[in-house]
Amino acid sequence: MWYSKPVINEELLQSLPNLKIVASSGVGIDHLDLKLLSSYGVKVSNTPFAVSTDTADMGMALMLASSRRLVEGYQMAVSPDTEYFPADWLGAEVSGATLGIVGMGTIGYKVAERAKAFEMKILYHNRNQRNKEEESAVGATFCQKIDDLLQQSDFVLLSVNLTPQTHKLIGKRELELMKPTATLINISRGLVVDQEALVEALQNKVIKAAALDVTYPEPLPRDHPLLKLKNVIVTPHIGSATKTTRRVMMENMIESIQAGLAGLPVPNEVL
Repeated sequence: MWYSKPVINEELLQSLPNLKIVASSGVGIDHLDLKLLSSYGVKVSNTPFAVSTDTADMGMALMLASSRRLVEGYQMAVSPDTEYFPADWLGAEVSGATLGIVGMGTIGYKVAERAKAFEMKILYHNRNQRNKEEESAVGATFCQKIDDLLQQSDFVLLSVNLTPQTHKLIGKRELELMKPTATLINISRGLVVDQEALVEALQNKVIKAAALDVTYPEPLPRDHPLLKLKNVIVTPHIGSATKTTRRVMMENMIESIQAGLAGLPVPNEVL
């Protein structure tokens, strides 16, 4: 499966009686009905470790681009109407700011490693607290309640799997808890955020900005308000989109398929 295609439903499974394994690219599995697949005796694999480095890089790139208003700056620099650069055109500082990471899995932790180099104060909220050695290595502080993280962070970065528990995890209430100077960064799944609430929060300056590599749907309708706001950066779900990583993802998928067909333990099997 690539880009969640083909759609795996009961009709397809019934038409493929010899199917043994579905190898899905990327880390997210929200597009798969695991119970249905299991009922047909079909195994599932993904490629969670292949994407983690590039996706963490993307999270940092979005944070830097949004804070320093790179898209607006580029548009100003190349516009035929620009006669001078205003002296009061300012961005926000990343170095020394507080980063709140929601979801401290492999990707979230790699973001923290990068943020440490920017001397950021790192808070994180996760289902399970990481051990003290891991926290100490990146200088991260665990927030048992997401509310505490939202209230303190200058940047809130979302790096969670889409599950029933994380569906619209960030809504109107959560956005109102954030600082009016804060930026929301989403590198997980679009449905982790209530987009209507986000649009309202951005329009009313409840938060300062958003940088989104994921939306729902993808791509957004061309008249969607998120595409018209100057304080929003939207990229086309390219967290893992480098030549090297895409090749490794495909190699991982082939390894899983070969193991599944041979009756061997499947690397990166989703249980």
